[in-house]
Amino acid sequence: MEAQGIPTVTLARMDFVGVMKNALSGLGLAPEAAMVTFPMDLFLPGSELEPLKMRRREFYDGLTAWKPESLPGEPGTNRILNIQGKTYEEALIQANHLFIANLWGDGLPLLPATKDRVEWILRGSALPRTQVIGKFPPRGAITTIESCAIALAMAGGRPEYLPVLIAGVEAFLDPLAGSETLQAASGSAFPVIIVNGPMGRQIRLSSSFGCLGPDPQRPAGASIGRALRLMQQNLGGALPGVGSMANYGAMRSTNVVMAEDEEGLPPGWPPHGTERHGYAPGTNSISLVFANGAANIRRRGAKKETPEEEALQGMHRMADFMRTPNVANLVGYDHGTPGILMIPTVVARIMTDLGWTKKSMRQFLWEHSRIPADHLRRSGAAQWVEVGASANMLESLALDPWPISSSPDQLVMVCAGGDHPTNSFWLQGYCPRVVGREIRMPEAFDRLIADANRDLGCGSDACMI
Repeated sequence: MEAQGIPTVTLARMDFVGVMKNALSGLGLAPEAAMVTFPMDLFLPGSELEPLKMRRREFYDGLTAWKPESLPGEPGTNRILNIQGKTYEEALIQANHLFIANLWGDGLPLLPATKDRVEWILRGSALPRTQVIGKFPPRGAITTIESCAIALAMAGGRPEYLPVLIAGVEAFLDPLAGSETLQAASGSAFPVIIVNGPMGRQIRLSSSFGCLGPDPQRPAGASIGRALRLMQQNLGGALPGVGSMANYGAMRSTNVVMAEDEEGLPPGWPPHGTERHGYAPGTNSISLVFANGAANIRRRGAKKETPEEEALQGMHRMADFMRTPNVANLVGYDHGTPGILMIPTVVARIMTDLGWTKKSMRQFLWEHSRIPADHLRRSGAAQWVEVGASANMLESLALDPWPISSSPDQLVMVCAGGDHPTNSFWLQGYCPRVVGREIRMPEAFDRLIADANRDLGCGSDACMI
């Protein structure tokens, strides 16, 4: 293989061939590059390198005789498939068989992205359909506005959802997000999209009970998140065990797409988009955070604790969940986040009445989630800090107890989840950066919302669709 005039050959683990092909494709090189594969044993500590010498001829041949087999296609183009059936139902079944056979599906039924349906979805874009957003990592497929519309059409979405998906894809493709690595890594990362601004409520995106879904009264999050997941797979090549080596997967085929409950925020609590990214209050925006785990935390007291006692005990329980020497948060130690703490707005109001602020809560959680140095060492987490660590992380090893992030400001706190005080929710971070984007609204957005109210019924909290 020629890379900038230099012949190269790739050494790969047998189970990482798909990941390597995706990575090569993302660099603009032929995915069937010269490759010599070895079993996992060669890559484990204490292994012998003698097998490399025994197969050196394969390296020589790859460096001198390899030629590409594939021809480059036209970037950003989409094929039209013709699927026929005696009835619409039969054609739909055949289409879903085709999706699965070609590894385009996610195991659940999809809607075909017909020309008419894609055109309808594209009504939600403020940008032309051919606008290139970027290369979807790690495979590197050219991603356009039309690509987003196709995925959203397949996922059962609507045009008013498209602006959120486009902003989410823009954030996902930002190199600072780290998606090129996280897509392929074994850590089971999945994107979390937090929406701020009035648009979330307008498109029926949940910030209340069951905000992580499913919710037929607020269906937007499932479609948007599923569309992004389809793009991760079909454009980014994140097929389990082939292009994505996540041991356990991302837990959900719809990712996480939710709104913050801005209307319920107590005085002095800025919306997440304002606090984290500097957007003016009321700005329609998204924030992309990668997570790889979730835990429900019982926050409320069990007996007749005073309000002050209950608040303090709940804070300690949340900090205890965060205080774990699981090294997933190391990727975000300097600039990312250790995770997302979700609390109901009723809890935020209770804490405010007791004299707590968002800043003082975050400071308390950061201080009380510190890990004792001996726990860090006995778990082997200290060694992970030392491997490829930044200077800041290496210096942090001198701290005892050890903080789970460089500063308390890195902890993401979001108000969502309904007006009930019993539980909070912890989404463990696996996130080099928290990336924000403003949402571009199409001129016809009000018309799209009117159409949604016509199709789905009233959008009020009291309406049962």
